[in-house]
Formats: sequence, C-alpha cells, structure tokens
Amino acid sequence: MLYEDLLEIADKENIEVIEFKFKSEKIKGLYADNVIAINPILSTSVEKACILAEELGHYYTSTGDILDQNNISNRKQEHLARKWSYEKMVPLKKLINASFEGCRNIFELAEYLGVTEEFLKNVLKYYEQKYGLFKEVDEYCVYFNPLTVCKYEYE
Repeated sequence: MLYEDLLEIADKENIEVIEFKFKSEKIKGLYADNVIAINPILSTSVEKACILAEELGHYYTSTGDILDQNNISNRKQEHLARKWSYEKMVPLKKLINASFEGCRNIFELAEYLGVTEEFLKNVLKYYEQKYGLFKEVDEYCVYFNPLTVCKYEYE
C-alpha cells in the first residue's frame, strides 16, 4: 500500500496528516486527536508509509495517552496498532503474490510490497507468532521462517 493510499484513508477518516520535527529523532510519528504527525527526517515515501500505517493503527485501535510504555496496557495498545499496520500493509495474499512474481530475498520482497526491510521482518515475526510455522490460505501454504510459499496441486 502506497503512502498516497494511506493519506486517502486518513482523509476519509478526517485525520489531518502533517510533518512535524520532533525534539527527538527517535520519534518518527505520533497520533493524537485526529492528527498524525510524521517526522520530516524520514527519507523515503516507503518509510513514511510504514510509519503512517502504524499511526493509523493507533487511530483504529488505541484510546487515550499511551506514551508511557512502562504501562502494560499502553504496550498492549502499541502492539495492537502495529498488528493493524502489518496486516494492512502486508496481507498474506500479497506475500503469496510476491512469491510468484519472483521475489527471492528480503530486499526484493520489501521493495515489491512497498515497505522497509525492517518493517517486513517484523511482519514475518508477527505472522509466525500469530499462526505458528505456517498458514494455509486458499490453495497455498505460507511458511514464515524461512519465508516460503507452496501451491497445493490437486489431481
């Protein structure tokens, strides 16, 4: 999913997306009161898309101020927002399509999916935690570590 597509989702939800230089470069994005702030230090639209997806995830899944990550409830909400972004940006069917389009390594796969390599690695860890070693999707079996997609052949 492209950055522009995510901007359209934000617009439909009446969420304003702005660029904001945070005091700390560690902060890449923040959602509060129907405004998503994206740090302008992000160098690519791909990286911006990954951050915007997570911040949209906060819109859909979080309530209140969750900045204090020492609080277990806040960490759970952070995790929910990330899960939302992972499934929005890299649904299982996209992994299957990428495999059959010839993506052979993490770099090619991330490029095909329009996400950063770090984001993709986190997606694969998430799916492995959610489903275990593999997940069957229609006539395919997706193994998560190492990422392998097999098509069932029926006679």
